[in-house]
Amino acid sequence: MSLRTVPARRGLRRTAGAVAGALSLGGALFAAAPAQALPAQPALPYGTVVSPAGLNVRQFPSTDSSVVGFLANHAQVGLTCKVRAQDIDGNTIWYLMRGTSHERWLSARYVANTGTVPFCNTVLSAAASLATQGQHPHAKG
Repeated sequence: MSLRTVPARRGLRRTAGAVAGALSLGGALFAAAPAQALPAQPALPYGTVVSPAGLNVRQFPSTDSSVVGFLANHAQVGLTCKVRAQDIDGNTIWYLMRGTSHERWLSARYVANTGTVPFCNTVLSAAASLATQGQHPHAKG
């Protein structure tokens, strides 16, 4: 055996050992990575934005109204009710977003709804009648 081949073999063994160690460590790290959980869906009814460009959130149900927010494609939001308003590509429905302190409207043309969304006249008139009776619309009992 020459002196030249011994260090070369040692270097080859070290490299092979390092590669095997890295592969086993990488495999362990890969296997230990937690699966990413999908975000929880809002309570029914809710809508999912289906516009690749996203969707402007409006102060009132019209494109003449101020833009007060933006939702990205595939964003999911709770829906309170719907109204007929400005026609957007043949769709006259606009959704009132749930869970905001101010009115926020979305054109239904770019929202796929899940669950039944009632018309606002039934939802809001029921809330108004409870308010006149001194009851909170979401109170129990």
